[in-house]
Amino acid sequence: MNLTQLLSETQAVLFDMDGVLYRGNTPLPGVSDVIAFCDANEIAYACVTNNSTRTPRQFETRMATMGIHIPESHILTSSQVASRYLRANYPKGTTVYAMGMSGLQQVLFGDGYFVACDHKPQLVVQGADMALTYDKLRLGCLAVRAGARFIATNPDRTFPTEEGLQPGAGALLAIVQAATGVVPFVVGKPETTMFHVALNLLQAKRESTLMVGDRLETDIRGARQAGLRSLLVLTGVTSAEEAASSADQPDAVVNDLAELLAVWQTLQ
Repeated sequence: MNLTQLLSETQAVLFDMDGVLYRGNTPLPGVSDVIAFCDANEIAYACVTNNSTRTPRQFETRMATMGIHIPESHILTSSQVASRYLRANYPKGTTVYAMGMSGLQQVLFGDGYFVACDHKPQLVVQGADMALTYDKLRLGCLAVRAGARFIATNPDRTFPTEEGLQPGAGALLAIVQAATGVVPFVVGKPETTMFHVALNLLQAKRESTLMVGDRLETDIRGARQAGLRSLLVLTGVTSAEEAASSADQPDAVVNDLAELLAVWQTLQ
């Protein structure tokens, strides 16, 4: 689809974060200007990230140090989506063993709805954990083998940094899956749960909502499965060559958000 036509039909935007807004601790070209453009033109937007390591407030604070000012109310993490899904399907007091960082731990256990448990829990929930140990993996695998339902925040095998691609939650999930033979239920992209939650938050229609992402197998594939339009930026994990040969085709491709904004501004 022509980029001009795509943007002319866009009334709401979902931005991925890692590889779209920033890479590691470095803001990417055009980010602040695109956010300001959305605010000035009353275009609804949300940042939807598979990154489960931080809370929305922690993300807000972290991005502010890079000069990116996005309020936590505009940030939706895979940890939040996991919590919403589990609360809709399991009663208060359900026991959970969580392998993840503060972004997951606080969302699951902050208000006492779920009970933290490492011995025969009803659920095992896994996200990215930069302090993961063999003992944590051992307890998680034993729980899954004992019958706990295995839930994953996201399947991202890597995430982009200034140093290059580093192991993500999907790489850690692969360990548990290999050790147990159990495939997790995923709530983050590319599954449609996160997209539905985001659309509800924005009160947006899927046919006029644009997903802007850097990863074909999650952002682009997920947008298509959820009925959204999609735009690939080449500032993250996907190269132009990979995009050209992939079965997961976006509606349009740009080098970065600055290029996106230059076209968008001509329509106002």
